[in-house]
Amino acid sequence: MSKKMTKNLPPDVLEKLKTYEALLLKWQKTINLVAPSTLPQAWERHFLDSLRLVDLIPQNLTVYDLGSGGGFPGMVLAIVRPDLKIYLIESDQRKCAFLQNVSRETFFPATIHNSRIEEAAKILPQPDLLTARALSALNNLVEYMEMFHAPRGIFMKGDKVQEEIAEARKAYNFDLVLHDNNICDVTNVSQIS
Repeated sequence: MSKKMTKNLPPDVLEKLKTYEALLLKWQKTINLVAPSTLPQAWERHFLDSLRLVDLIPQNLTVYDLGSGGGFPGMVLAIVRPDLKIYLIESDQRKCAFLQNVSRETFFPATIHNSRIEEAAKILPQPDLLTARALSALNNLVEYMEMFHAPRGIFMKGDKVQEEIAEARKAYNFDLVLHDNNICDVTNVSQIS
């Protein structure tokens, strides 16, 4: 991991992230948790990328990580920010088994919901924040914010972020701060009538 991003992390937290990486590499052999082409750069592509959110999130919030897959960024946040109450929402039962294993092996709690996002929105209480990485287009993520009545969403987007913002603005009004590395910080969502 980059020394700059990890220098303030306690040694035991770094050790938990290394355990997580070892589990990712082991389970990836039987379950597609991340794109296979990214495995040689797993620290940079997944762990460091997820750490970019750490300083954007205030303390003691309830965070729902949508479409958690291999646990990025949600499981990394659970390990690095124990003050947060993290819910990982994932529809694939095998990926949920992986996430439960990581939570158990790292001794960091995360609540794992094996359900579709739309179903989770019907049964879970309102979160303080939604996160997602490599899940869906921004207009869908903004729609999920409305479903969950979430006041804020932090979404890790790719190179087409500007096109996704323009498309989302056709259906929704929202405030947006675009942080480095195409991180969309969305608040004040309302549907255009």
